[in-house]
Amino acid sequence: MTTQDIEKTAAIDPAPFNDSDSQDVKIHEFKESVGYEVDVDSAKGDTVKLASDGRTRLIPQPSDDPADPLNWPRWKKNLTLFIVAYAALLPDYGSATGAVTLIPQAEEWNMTQDEINHSQAGNVFMLGAGGVFVVAFSAYFGRLPVMFYFLAVALATAAWCAGATNFESFETARILNGFFSTVAQVNGLIFIQDVFFFHERARKINIWSSFFILSPFLGPLLAAFQIATKPWPTPFWVYTAETALALVLTTLFLNETYYDRRIIQSKQPDRGNRVTSLLGIAQWRSRGQRNTFFQAVVRPFRAITKPTVLISCIYYFLTFAWSIGINTTLSIFLQPVYGFGPLQIGFFYFTPIIAVVIGEVVGHWLHDVFAKHYIRTHKGRFEPEARLRAIIVALPFTLLGLVLLGQSLENRWHIAVTALSWALYVFSTMITTVAVSSYNLDSYPEASGEVSAWINFFRTLGGFVVTYFQVTWANAQGTKATFGIQAAICLVAFSLILLLMRKGKAMRIWSGPLHFATA
Repeated sequence: MTTQDIEKTAAIDPAPFNDSDSQDVKIHEFKESVGYEVDVDSAKGDTVKLASDGRTRLIPQPSDDPADPLNWPRWKKNLTLFIVAYAALLPDYGSATGAVTLIPQAEEWNMTQDEINHSQAGNVFMLGAGGVFVVAFSAYFGRLPVMFYFLAVALATAAWCAGATNFESFETARILNGFFSTVAQVNGLIFIQDVFFFHERARKINIWSSFFILSPFLGPLLAAFQIATKPWPTPFWVYTAETALALVLTTLFLNETYYDRRIIQSKQPDRGNRVTSLLGIAQWRSRGQRNTFFQAVVRPFRAITKPTVLISCIYYFLTFAWSIGINTTLSIFLQPVYGFGPLQIGFFYFTPIIAVVIGEVVGHWLHDVFAKHYIRTHKGRFEPEARLRAIIVALPFTLLGLVLLGQSLENRWHIAVTALSWALYVFSTMITTVAVSSYNLDSYPEASGEVSAWINFFRTLGGFVVTYFQVTWANAQGTKATFGIQAAICLVAFSLILLLMRKGKAMRIWSGPLHFATA
């Protein structure tokens, strides 16, 4: 729903939580037993803080401290979102750039394109594995310094990729770059959770997600045009410059967003100046007020033990994996079928980019429409499972896109059919990504980074696995059979979403809260 609509129809019960409430409730104002309670009339006459319309109860309640990120001016919040979203674009952008450069690299190093593609698989895997380390470090050292140091190493390894003179060096650089560049793909939910209110988050997640869903298609598009007239390192030098820009923006404008509202303003730790906050010196001095190192390390593993997190991540794994597999191998399919060279392949990547843009526009309203309907039909109460309803809309596009893509490639149908098929599938992944991310964030707000890390891990793990056998599988059985089987897997996997929609709340109550030391 739009901000205006939810502000007119929704407000959390303003009654303060009593002393018997759990620590988690005091952190994020959410109860597994009742979810988010919404009652606009009950907010009247109370001392809770409301939005500018005077009706909407802000979730969570901001403190009176101007340093509280929830009290930042809107331009500062949106600038934070833009920087994090732009940085989140880079990992898959750089990863997928190799989907096009493998053609000239294979010629230069006297290797097959499939062998060169193994460096892609290693990079993709580390995009997921690195995220678990990112959230653990962020919980202990702070959001901003982890962003800064990871981007700095990502910049160095991006330049290493561009300067590599043999495959072994290139593959090593790609693996390391994947590990460090993934920082904003994981930390994005943390920053959104820190600076935006509940009624704003779905749309902010939609914007952030559109950047990294778009990125694996933007990389090959630009790289294809560049290698048409330039040597293959050129796209990686461009990627290096883009990473440098992310580091500069982070250095100059991004701020530490962690703030514990359970600590009164007079006892808040010193947030330091620009330099001490960026380097982590200020956060290190106040580390005793956050997680211990052991607590920070075990947070991701405690999050994945929650049934709803694991089940939703498995569904995402089984549906998104094919997107990465298609993207990293499609140039190999297009060459023999349509006789495409690098330039034609580059033009073809406009297809998924348009699909992502349409998905962002539709998703901007779709996710809030389902939330608004749920609130109206459940006496002012909202449960995270309402977010999953959007996947019902996405599923037909997933199935149709995969089936038609396989048919079109094998039957050599017109390129317009192949493009439309791919667009349908990409559109569906955009809707699904926001739904899964919003669901987990609403279910465990204090674990925004941890659930984001696992969503990212399962997404990239699927791509890592599929990259190894996608081409061999299609060559052995044909694209009609392989993509048809992939569609069937997505259909069967949808039973997991139906399970969560029916039993998700009961699972959350049964498994209990996380009891993290901090949000």
